[in-house]
Amino acid sequence: MDDVKNTAPSELKISEDVIITVARLAALDVKGVAGLAGEVNAMSKLRKNGPITVSVIGDVAALDIKIKVKSGIKATAVAEEVQTAVKENVQNMTGVAVARVNVTVSGVVFD
Repeated sequence: MDDVKNTAPSELKISEDVIITVARLAALDVKGVAGLAGEVNAMSKLRKNGPITVSVIGDVAALDIKIKVKSGIKATAVAEEVQTAVKENVQNMTGVAVARVNVTVSGVVFD
């Protein structure tokens, strides 16, 4: 007597809010980042005008992040480090493949 169980294919979907939160924490953890260029809140996520936007096509995500850099630090080096940190953290924590991370330096913060 063989019991054959038909299982429905399951699907795991990661919310864009989770990806944004992971990306925000990863970006803010990079040395030289003074903050994000704007505030992440419900309205900015709905209007897609916040400092972090996510586009998910299929199983691949593309992120755009706007940051502010501390004065006296090379903006290009900080932006490259943010790209690497965000990509690694999002992929490791969510399992979502990241195709690209576009970083825009939109300001310099003087202490």
